[in-house]
Amino acid sequence: MRQSEKLPDNFYNQIKLRLHKRIGRELRLARRVLDLGCGSCDLVTYLASAYCQEVTGVDISAGSFPAKKRTPQRVRFRCLQRDATRLDFAADQSVDAVVTVWALHEMAKPRAILEEARRVLRPGGEILVVDFPRDSLAQRLWNEDYRQPDEVKRLLQDAGFEDVRVRLIEHGQVIWARGYQSPAPTV
Repeated sequence: MRQSEKLPDNFYNQIKLRLHKRIGRELRLARRVLDLGCGSCDLVTYLASAYCQEVTGVDISAGSFPAKKRTPQRVRFRCLQRDATRLDFAADQSVDAVVTVWALHEMAKPRAILEEARRVLRPGGEILVVDFPRDSLAQRLWNEDYRQPDEVKRLLQDAGFEDVRVRLIEHGQVIWARGYQSPAPTV
């Protein structure tokens, strides 16, 4: 019996807050964060509330965006309906961190999106990819086309990210991948 067969079907809902907290700790030093494939902007609002970060969520569909654009602490955030292959609202090197959660497997042009993320990421900035791996509980529940960790690593490296590290967390049910934009050249 596989590990995924022992987990409850609501496993991902059970770990959602824990993942948000882990992402927040990972990206806590970033002032400007971009969430690609943000869905209902749950992570966007969490990061803006918990860390007072300037967070922009981007999703191809705006159907579940929140009506309010301020946290209870009055921190503003944005949720934009955009194609992530063209982040024309963001200048080169204008973002400290990029995150994508449960979305990489949905992206029709993942390399183009990752290259665009790299364009807007400041030198030394971090990208964090959290997704479902192949042969996970998600595969059993939703049967979508998920990637192996080494495929995610290769995608990030091919898009130009450096020091890419990928591992499985949460009983092997979640890919946690990090990469960095090249640091600014020293003079």
